[in-house]
Amino acid sequence: MTDNDLAPLDGVDRALVDALRKDGRTTLAVLSEISGLSLSAVQVRVRKLEARGVITGYRAVVNAEAVGLPLSAFIEITPLDQAQEDDAPERLRGMPGIESCYSVAGNANYLLTARVASPRALEELLGRIRRTAKVSTRTTVVLQTYFEGQTTEPG
Repeated sequence: MTDNDLAPLDGVDRALVDALRKDGRTTLAVLSEISGLSLSAVQVRVRKLEARGVITGYRAVVNAEAVGLPLSAFIEITPLDQAQEDDAPERLRGMPGIESCYSVAGNANYLLTARVASPRALEELLGRIRRTAKVSTRTTVVLQTYFEGQTTEPG
């Protein structure tokens, strides 16, 4: 990573990033209108933002219930032995049912988000997590999601 990669975004780049955060499928024509740049200039800017690692990817936001994963949970994990190698994220990466893993401050070492089909599937996932990463777990089941993935303005 170079110093240029860490340079703050100018107003045009910020506008492009904000528009793409709200809708990753925003067209170059719409980005051109938002930024006041030509289509080719917008395309160059977006490619530079991707190359700098500001934009790291594009993905579909999927209704979890519609794809058979109606149960969401937050799972705190803590190593059984604090002296063991701290490699839980590597051990759990790619495990079906786990959407994300965050290093956190507090009693737990990591916080996982999970989406599964049923309480039984959650119980099975917890067992796999415990065995694979050699951790204890503390789980909070989500009853209802009011919003997620909300974009925020810097400041």
